[in-house]
Amino acid sequence: MEEGFALWANPSSPHAEGRKARAALEDARERIKAVLGLGQGDKNYELIFTSGASEALWIALNRAKAERQIVSAVEHDAVFRAAPDAEVFTDDTAIGEGTLLAVQHVNSETGTINPVSAMAQTVQGGGALVLSDCAQSAGKLALPEADMLVISAHKFGGPIGVGALLVRDYALLEPVGGHERGYRQGTENLPGALGMAAALEAGDWATTPEQRVAFAGQVAGQRLTIGEQVDYIFALTHPTMSAQALLIRLDGQGFAVSAGSACSSGTLKKSRVLDAFGVADDVAARTIRVSLGWSTTPDELERFSEAWASLC
Repeated sequence: MEEGFALWANPSSPHAEGRKARAALEDARERIKAVLGLGQGDKNYELIFTSGASEALWIALNRAKAERQIVSAVEHDAVFRAAPDAEVFTDDTAIGEGTLLAVQHVNSETGTINPVSAMAQTVQGGGALVLSDCAQSAGKLALPEADMLVISAHKFGGPIGVGALLVRDYALLEPVGGHERGYRQGTENLPGALGMAAALEAGDWATTPEQRVAFAGQVAGQRLTIGEQVDYIFALTHPTMSAQALLIRLDGQGFAVSAGSACSSGTLKKSRVLDAFGVADDVAARTIRVSLGWSTTPDELERFSEAWASLC
């Protein structure tokens, strides 16, 4: 990022300083694609830098050459904000030509891995496009087969305020003019792009897969099990204590967790995602989300296990 700040010029400017910035930006673009395995052969995607996953989702959902939008019921709120009139997928939904289907790769509340590649193989033959929100999987899992993929740098240790939309072919999108080859407004965030590439290349976790699996075993009795799940996102349910009480108690012990349900205007509302997964109201009201970051240490996992056991 320091290199990016030192090249303080607009990458779209034609002068010498601008050309230097452009070269660095294009280098970051190719480095990111290379780490993700999307930079050559039949997986040579185009990469559009954005301000994060939310903007990338907005571009995909509003600029894709599709007449109809269908989204899974467990998508991030950013998807529903970007496409408020989209249909919600059910088992009876017919998906054909002119359709854009949005299915996230890893759910941010439960850690459930959705079978995006299998779904894409099923619907792409009929002319549909598939968009997958990979904010929770990029840099951690192999990305699924899809026409468009969304990633966010801060989810894998990069800077806040930069992400990307990866597109199998620019022809899938309507350009709007401006930067990023005309597919995005706003000057490119060069320091952020360089930081994003560096974080992906580092790929460092403070914990090993074995340590994360061991942690999963320690909390297995209280974990909501919904399909195949990753080893770094957990929905934990307490036998009696509310999610809000758990959040307060754990925060007091130095743990930053999220409530599975949120309080809005004084009314307790069930998590939309947990509801879509079919989790009972009383269970959802006692469920919190625990996410392991790239910097979470083995000691922190052990301390959390002890804290959680003391509350149960």
